[in-house]
Amino acid sequence: MNTTTPDGRYFVVKGRLWRCSNPTLDEGERQRRVNELMDARRAVKAAKASGDPGEMKAARAAVQTAKVALGERGPVWWEDGSPDFNRYKVTNSPYADWYCKLGSSDP
Repeated sequence: MNTTTPDGRYFVVKGRLWRCSNPTLDEGERQRRVNELMDARRAVKAAKASGDPGEMKAARAAVQTAKVALGERGPVWWEDGSPDFNRYKVTNSPYADWYCKLGSSDP
């Protein structure tokens, strides 16, 4: 089950929270950053195939840069002071009750 939290900050995959992209990015900027992320992920795949550690380091750094630009990593994009629960198990977060009410069978 892939579900977005009521506040739109996270989506849930296999019982884990993953931060959503910053919704205030305009569509053109968001698409440009998504394209950069996809290019970087392809570079990771190529680096794995090549076995070159330097190439892998550069490719992973490009993924990190793209994810930070999208707001999926790095400083949070919301401004209410709420902590970041990225990569937490949803059951170990303030979203546990909400998730339980969904009737998910995820662990």
